[in-house]
Amino acid sequence: MNRLDLSGRVAVITGGARGIGLAIARRAVDSGAAVALWDMDAKAGADAAAALGKATSHALDLTDEAAIGAALKATLAAHGRVDILVNNAGITGGNAPSWELPPAEWRRVIEVNLIAPYLVARAVVPGMIAAGYGRVVNIASIAGKEGNPNASHYSASKAGLIGFTKSLGKELAKTGVLANCITPAAAATDLFKQMTEEQIAWMRSKIPMDRFVQVEEIAALACWLASEDCSFSTGAVFDISGGRAVY
Repeated sequence: MNRLDLSGRVAVITGGARGIGLAIARRAVDSGAAVALWDMDAKAGADAAAALGKATSHALDLTDEAAIGAALKATLAAHGRVDILVNNAGITGGNAPSWELPPAEWRRVIEVNLIAPYLVARAVVPGMIAAGYGRVVNIASIAGKEGNPNASHYSASKAGLIGFTKSLGKELAKTGVLANCITPAAAATDLFKQMTEEQIAWMRSKIPMDRFVQVEEIAALACWLASEDCSFSTGAVFDISGGRAVY
């Protein structure tokens, strides 16, 4: 593993208790950062923080604006500042044709995957602007570029996150704060439990490399985007889909 230089930086990672978020947290700590895990699962978050060292855990509903404010206050008390924000938390919401998906489920996926990252960024970014430095990394999906059948809610939420990243990047371009997003192909994480075997097989069939992305591969890209080495990219979309998307 190449060591990225995140020495002295503090990263907030949503959904950091497991899967992609935990892999990013592990790579960040290995690269010198301290991390604050923001996750709705209090026990998993606490266990992950204990295993990582240089980490705190904060249990919250990321769609709750007041809870986000409280988590930020606790994070600042523990770490002093926030230099890096990784909006990783997300849900798939199951699989079905658009007309068969319950409206409540559609709305829930949009709330968690799109509105929550906006609320978290809205809370965290002003402190970065004041400091004159920051990195925002949003974990979107290849589904946001191409639209996966039987996952219209998930695809729409990730397309929205890509659009939000582009707008945010332009808004912050002269502040020293950069905002970029990643569009991975599917990774074998707990999200697979929310999906059908047919959907999982279809996703793999679309990847020219004929395998799922490893969470460590996503973490490597996310932590580079969170570093000072990333200095002239903002509002950008970084593909990591094994050749599925080449644009």
